[in-house]
Amino acid sequence: MFVDSHCHLDKLDYQDIHNDIADVVAKAKAANVTELLSVGVTLDSFPSMLAMIEPFDNIYASCGVHPLDVKSDFALDTLHQYAKHPRVVAIGETGLDYHYEPETADLQKLRFQQQVELAVELNKPLIIHTRNARQDTLDILKQGGAEKCGGVIHCFTEDLAFAKAAMELGFYISISGIVTFKQATELKDVVKSLPLDRLLIETDSPYLAPVPHRGKQNQPAYVVEVAAYIAQLKSVSMNEVAEKTTQNFRNLFLR
Repeated sequence: MFVDSHCHLDKLDYQDIHNDIADVVAKAKAANVTELLSVGVTLDSFPSMLAMIEPFDNIYASCGVHPLDVKSDFALDTLHQYAKHPRVVAIGETGLDYHYEPETADLQKLRFQQQVELAVELNKPLIIHTRNARQDTLDILKQGGAEKCGGVIHCFTEDLAFAKAAMELGFYISISGIVTFKQATELKDVVKSLPLDRLLIETDSPYLAPVPHRGKQNQPAYVVEVAAYIAQLKSVSMNEVAEKTTQNFRNLFLR
């Protein structure tokens, strides 16, 4: 069985593609994807996302503010309240993105620091987004003591040196459908070099659908394609990828 360790279930198309979230879960189950982590990106959208997933005991949640959403409504006490919910197994998606919004770098760093502090306080792992901000990301994680709570670098597209630095802090590396893209040559090489016991798999749905679904809206069922590609790259069986990444997910988020 497989786990989609990062998806945005509240952003899927429930008009033309899926009937409702139960339909998404059923499609995932048919593909042998048995557990999902629905990731929060703003505080104002968290309550409705949580209400959506609460009927499903195989869906977990995270709570946080995405670096591209740092201008959204924010209050530390609200974040703290949401983060303590028993269904919430992680803090984030948080981090830094200097590619799309370098002009908000200072606010991004502040929100990131605040979420690292909360994760350490609550001993819940971090879900990290980083783009064009390698050193600042590592610096904030180190300065905030993030090795105490651990976490994951989600939708990994960085180099091997960054992956090793993150793993030294106790972080996992999560691979998305990007690894199946023809142009992702460096990422393929990185995946070949990383130990399977530090990898997670994800869809980041509705974004980044893997080959052969590229161009369509992504969904949790497609995480199997990511696993298949990793198995091919690392010359191991699909069963081994499934078992290792599922155990890694549980070790990190369900400890």
